[in-house]
Amino acid sequence: MKASLTLFLYLLPMLLIFTWYTKRKQQQHRNSLVTLEENRKSGLLEPSSLHPLIDITRCMGCGSCVSACPEGNVLGVIDGKAHLVNPTHCIGHSACKTACPFDAITLVFGTENRGMDIPVIKPNFETTMDGIFIAGELGGMGLIRNAVEQGRQALEHICKHPGIGNPGDDRLDLLIVGAGPAGFTASLGAMQHGLKSVTIEQETLGGTVSHFPRGKLVMTAPVKLPVVGKMPFTETTKETLLEFWENVEKKTGLKIRYQERLEEVVAENDGYQVTTSKGSYRTRTLLLAIGRRGTPRKLGVPGEALSKVVYRLIDAEQYQGQQVLVVGGGDSALEAATSIAEQPGTDVTISYRSGAFSRAKEKNRQKVAQAEQEGRLRVLFTSNVTEISERQVILEQEGNTITLDNDAVIISAGGILPTPFLKKIGVQVETRHGTA
Repeated sequence: MKASLTLFLYLLPMLLIFTWYTKRKQQQHRNSLVTLEENRKSGLLEPSSLHPLIDITRCMGCGSCVSACPEGNVLGVIDGKAHLVNPTHCIGHSACKTACPFDAITLVFGTENRGMDIPVIKPNFETTMDGIFIAGELGGMGLIRNAVEQGRQALEHICKHPGIGNPGDDRLDLLIVGAGPAGFTASLGAMQHGLKSVTIEQETLGGTVSHFPRGKLVMTAPVKLPVVGKMPFTETTKETLLEFWENVEKKTGLKIRYQERLEEVVAENDGYQVTTSKGSYRTRTLLLAIGRRGTPRKLGVPGEALSKVVYRLIDAEQYQGQQVLVVGGGDSALEAATSIAEQPGTDVTISYRSGAFSRAKEKNRQKVAQAEQEGRLRVLFTSNVTEISERQVILEQEGNTITLDNDAVIISAGGILPTPFLKKIGVQVETRHGTA
């Protein structure tokens, strides 16, 4: 009797733990299934960037990938296998792949239905053209921490390139194009290694980051910069990050040639002749850290050339008291709209051609939904701008014409990847449909 009681006392905790574990797994299964079905009904199944492809023959359903994802609610376990239940929320952290103990996850670009143009890049970040390297967003890695790390690694490989550091060569060792996270990091690395280098930037320090709306949260993990060491940020604002970079620029004496645009690259012996809007350079190697946006995508409608039409938000405060139309359904569009809607006296409308914000993060969708509920903005799905005039905009929505009084238009319809330019200088570009 005593032995049976002792056995029961030992087994009871195990039984309770097993019961709790089973119920927890069942609840996770139900939650994941509901999320996946909701996204399937809404047509939100196409990831916009790098994302995990799960081999269900290897996956054991341990859930480590689910827990590892910093964004949360991107992956879920259904019927004992991991699934991408919130595909449009995935922004390519890659933590899931690292966490998987069964090597069941491959990181891929594009899907069977939606291709993604990516320059062909070797493991050392060199393209199909000898001496031309790519780092950061142009190569498909949009996260700031990833871009910083790529800029650092690319510079390390460039230092090993034949001819680099030759004192008898009057050419530059390296010309860096772009001063965003990747280009800025590589510029510091070139300074650290004593390379003869020049960095040009067609706009301002920060590249794409400088275009983010005021107060936008950026970064997800601390990263290390050459010369200065660790960037002590997890999640911070755009302004704080740019201020940090500006201080680094001043303290290190790094020189960046702003307002200088890349125009032409011509192969020359074992290097390149590069022409910019302000001059020309002869360089042994070239690092392109120019981002993916390229040329802003235009609507091609009458009135688009009016001065009130812009293609990115610089300062939300300038729109106080105005009636503003934001065109687009990605993160940039939603962030611009919600930032402007917070300004006094604004009347903000979002026009998007699709029926859902399939390319935006959940945080931005929630902000739009809240602002719409509070009456600070409105959303016109399945709508298209047909004409812009000095005081109005005309839209078409499911066969109906809508006329809005308007003071300003912000078109956030994305950019055209500089594929023609890359091909012109010899860099091979391929369209990925779910390939690693």
